[in-house]
This record gives sequence, C-alpha cells and structure tokens, in this order.
Amino acid sequence: MIQSPTRVKICGLTSPEAIKGAAQAGATYGGLVFYEKSPRHLSLAKAREVALAAPPGFAKVALVVNPQDAFLEEMLSQVPIDILKLHGAEQPQRVKQIKQSTGLPIMKALGIATAQDLHEIDRYAEICDQLLIDAKPAPGAKLPGGNGLAFDWQILENHTWKIPWMLAGGLTPDNVAQAVRVTQARQIDVSSGVESAPGLKDMDKMRNFVHGWLDVGWRRNGSAPPPRQESDHAKP
Repeated sequence: MIQSPTRVKICGLTSPEAIKGAAQAGATYGGLVFYEKSPRHLSLAKAREVALAAPPGFAKVALVVNPQDAFLEEMLSQVPIDILKLHGAEQPQRVKQIKQSTGLPIMKALGIATAQDLHEIDRYAEICDQLLIDAKPAPGAKLPGGNGLAFDWQILENHTWKIPWMLAGGLTPDNVAQAVRVTQARQIDVSSGVESAPGLKDMDKMRNFVHGWLDVGWRRNGSAPPPRQESDHAKP
C-alpha cells in the first residue's frame, strides 16, 4: 500500500475484490453503503464479507442515512466498522447521540452550493471527528451523495476547520488535481468517478485517481511522487 502525506477515501465498494483494489491503489479509507436507494447498497451479510476482505490498517467507513438506533446496533454487531459517515439530515444533537451510543468516530457529510452553506458546516465542526464536504444534491435527487455533481471549489479557498475534513462531489481522475490545488484539501473522497458502471469500481480508474491526487500531495510537501505501476489486476 502506498504511504503518502495525503489520504483518499473510495466509497461505494461492493465486493471483496473492490476493497482490496482500493487499498492496493493507495486509498486509506473504503466506504460501504447502507442505503437501499443506492446502486451501491449492501446487505449486512455482503457488507461483512467485503469488510473482512480489507487489509489490516485499511479504515472501513459505513455510510448511513438518518439511521435508527436499532439498525446501527444490528449493523455494528455484524460488520467490522471503524468510522460512521452520516449522510442524511442528522441534526447536531442526533449526531452527538450516535457518537455516544456507538463509541465510533463520526464523519458528517454536508452539502454545499454557496458560501452561505459554510455557516451550517461550522456548527458540525464542533461535535464531529471529521467533515465531508460534498455538492448539494439537485432538487428531487434520489441519493444524498454519489451523484457525480461538483460545486464551485473556490468557495473553500482560505476556509478550513479545526478537525480533519474531506472534499467530495463530482471528482474524477481528470479533475482531482485541480480540485486539490484550489481547495488545499488533504483528504478526498470519490465514488462514481472511479466506476465503469454504477456500483462497479474500475481498478485502473481508482489507481489513476489516487495517483492524480497523490502527485499534488507529494509535491506540496516538497517530495517527488512515487513511480506509477501498471495494474496487473482484473477490474472488479
């Protein structure tokens, strides 16, 4: 696994091959989706199979949307999860409750369209362990994320938070380097941008995405990026 000054999360992993491929590509986190409307949704049995295939040290993130306590308890009893990513309309008090009841680090996903949205994000920065800054879904969208939508990255210029944060929204191997240069993000998240079809991760796209992001991160730290290696793995 590539060791780097930056971190990448690949969300929506749906098979043991995909989670292994994400780790081999150089990602630090892998996301498992528990949302029935998503093409990346996993049953608990399948999620357990995928999570157990992750190599040691690879952080497994559960994406949940407005979860009930009973579901969280059942999921965590069956699936080894390291971080909970709340991707619904969870209010700060609910976030606190989930953090206390599960004992897990909380990453809160928040949508952004204009600079006015930064004030809402600041509220959550006081109670979460990490933030994920995503594009606001279009009106009527069925999914809270993973829609391939980007936002104006310049909104985040010269803005940061005291806790780690992650950039998401419409990122691909072709635009990730520019997104990082504009926002100075040190963590980044991708899902549909590295797929050959909804829910089907492409090994070459994952590798190209990570390298595009790592190149910026290494140079920002005054180091040369590691040489690229051609993939000899079949696409999951």
